[in-house]
Amino acid sequence: MTTWLPRGLVLAIGMVLIRLVQGSMINASPTNAGTISFALCALFGLAALIWGLIDGMADARANVDPDRRRDLAMRWLLAGLVAGVVSGLVTWLISRFYHAVYVDSLGPELIVFPAFTALLIFLPAMFSVAVGRWLVDRGRPPYKSQHQHRGSDVFDAVNDHPNAKFAVSRTALHWRQSSREAVRIEHEEADLRLHDRED
Repeated sequence: MTTWLPRGLVLAIGMVLIRLVQGSMINASPTNAGTISFALCALFGLAALIWGLIDGMADARANVDPDRRRDLAMRWLLAGLVAGVVSGLVTWLISRFYHAVYVDSLGPELIVFPAFTALLIFLPAMFSVAVGRWLVDRGRPPYKSQHQHRGSDVFDAVNDHPNAKFAVSRTALHWRQSSREAVRIEHEEADLRLHDRED
């Protein structure tokens, strides 16, 4: 199963519960509607913050090379969209029977509300992912990528290659063979000139 789907479904359940609690609390205290909504959104964002921190630390421990780490941004974006669409649809269905919950029409519940939910999940999660990776990386020595060579010159890169000595020895062998061939040709030409003088 993809990693974003279970996250999205769990957070969708949490959002449905929060909206049910929100409806009950606002009905009990209408003058505090803004405070209640803000506090419940902050609580929901805190869950994404903690989960993102766990993801970031686990990814940093599993992959020492930062270039080989997973794309957690796409994971959490998709999880936020799933949570928004599923919770919006489920809450709208519940509102058909339980009128204490505050919902809009089906269109906004499947378009506007998922965008808000995805943002509420994505931003805290990505912030905590970065913090989690930093917490793991700060206890390690600086990582040197295997793709980076000590020198910027192309010859430095060749010399760092595991087969560099073999390549150099082959070059030297060809050079010696060419030198011997040149000496042999020179001797043959000298012999020919000597025979010409004798004749």
